[in-house]
Amino acid sequence: MRSRCLGLCLAAATGISVVVALPASAAAGCTVTYTVSSQWPSGFGANVTIKNLGDAVSSWTLVWSFGAGQTVTQAWNTTLTQSGSSVTAKNVGYNGSIATNGTQSFGFNGSWNGTNPAPASFALNGTTCTGGVTTTPTTAAPTTSAPSSGVPADAAWVATGQWDSWTNNGYTLNNDVWGSGAGPQTIWARTGTNWGVVANHPRTSGVKAYPHTGKTLNRTLSSLSSVASSFNVSVPSDGDHETAYDIWANSNAYEVMIWANKYGNVGPIAESYDSNGAVPTATNVSAGGHTWNVYRGSNGANAVYSFIRTAGNTSAASIDVLSVLNWLRTNGWWGDVTVGDIQFGFELSGTAGQSNFVCNSFSLTYA
Repeated sequence: MRSRCLGLCLAAATGISVVVALPASAAAGCTVTYTVSSQWPSGFGANVTIKNLGDAVSSWTLVWSFGAGQTVTQAWNTTLTQSGSSVTAKNVGYNGSIATNGTQSFGFNGSWNGTNPAPASFALNGTTCTGGVTTTPTTAAPTTSAPSSGVPADAAWVATGQWDSWTNNGYTLNNDVWGSGAGPQTIWARTGTNWGVVANHPRTSGVKAYPHTGKTLNRTLSSLSSVASSFNVSVPSDGDHETAYDIWANSNAYEVMIWANKYGNVGPIAESYDSNGAVPTATNVSAGGHTWNVYRGSNGANAVYSFIRTAGNTSAASIDVLSVLNWLRTNGWWGDVTVGDIQFGFELSGTAGQSNFVCNSFSLTYA
C-alpha cells in the first residue's frame, strides 16, 4: 500500500480542513487469466496470472467472487483471505511489483460442490480487469470536511482511497477497505498514533475494512525480550465491529487477533460452533495482563488465533503482547515464528449509518 498525501491546507478561520493534491494522472488496466489446473471430486487447483496494463504498481490486491460456493483451502505466492463468496488475494513480500505489461502469478487449492465455474470478473487495486486502460486524474477537486463530520480541523492527513497509507514517527496507517460491498470510508490522522475513521458500511455479511496503525518487526519470537502496547479508543456502541490487534507471523501463515471490544454481529473464527456461536479452544487463559478465551481456526489461507477478553469490552488497556505470543509457543500452537506486522485498528463489518471511530492514543514498543 502506498500513500499519496501531497498537501494539506488548514482554513483556521472557518474551522474547515482542505486537502489539495498536485495535478497528475494515472493509467489503470489489467487482464486476469484464471485456469483450473486440476480437478477431483470436491476439490480443485487453480492458477491465476495478473497482467498489468496500466502504470507500474509496487503492490497489488486482486478481488473476485465465487459464484457456486467454492472455498479456498490453500494458497501459494499470495496472502489470500475469503469472506463468504468474496476472495481477496494480496502480494507477498517478493512479488508486489508489476511493471506495465508485466505479470505476476499465484495459485490455490479449493473445494467445490456441484459446479465449479470460473469467477465472472476480477478487480486489481480497485480497477475491474476488462482488458482496457483508463487514464484518470489522481487529483479530485479540493474536498472539505468540517469537524462535525468526524474529521478534525487539525488533521495532518486525510484520505479516502481504498488502500491509502501514511507513515509517521515509525507507525504506518492504512485505510484498508478490502471487503466486498463496502461503503465510503475516510481515514484521518494527527499522528501515527492519534487517528480515526469516518465510515458508513452496510450491515451485510463479511468484513468490509480494517483501518489500522502498526509497525513491522520481522523478528523471531525468541529474539524478542519485550513487546508492549497500550491503547485508548472511542467507538460507537451500535453497528457490527470490533477493536483488535492483528498480528502476522511466518509470512502471513499465522494470524493472531487480540480483541479489545466487540459490538453487534461479529465473532472470532473457530474450529467449531454451537447455538451460541464460536466455541473456544481454551478458556480462562491468563496472558499479557488479561484473561482470555482463545479460539483456534482457519480462514482457508492461514491459521487464525483469536484472544477475546473474558472481562468484556474495554476502550483502554495495556497489553504485554509478547506474553500472549509466547503462550501460543508454550502450548504448541506455533514454534519460534518470525513476527512480521503488528497492527491495531477497527475491524468493520457494518455501521449504524455514518459512524466515527477514534484512536485517541496508541503505543507499541519492542526490544
